[in-house]
Amino acid sequence: MNKITIELTDTQLKGLEYVALSPQEWAENAVTERARIANDEIVKMVVEQCLNNGEQIPTTREEIVAHGFECGVVKTAAERNAEAEAKMAEMAPQEDQE
Repeated sequence: MNKITIELTDTQLKGLEYVALSPQEWAENAVTERARIANDEIVKMVVEQCLNNGEQIPTTREEIVAHGFECGVVKTAAERNAEAEAKMAEMAPQEDQE
């Protein structure tokens, strides 16, 4: 299991206590639900890719998600961001020349 830790100011914690019975449970639910939504998106992309290419579809959601990253169908947000920045950097000199 992986662990994500956050720190809140006393004021931020009071704000969460105002809207949630348990700030800890609220935070855990928010993160796990977002991860579930992302994994649903990944499963859809990978299954579609496999079907389009006549590839065997992995048998579990965990294997499908792992396969997506291994075969390059899925990239992390950091990887996508780096690629976008590199593409923008390539275009910048062209704009200066025009």
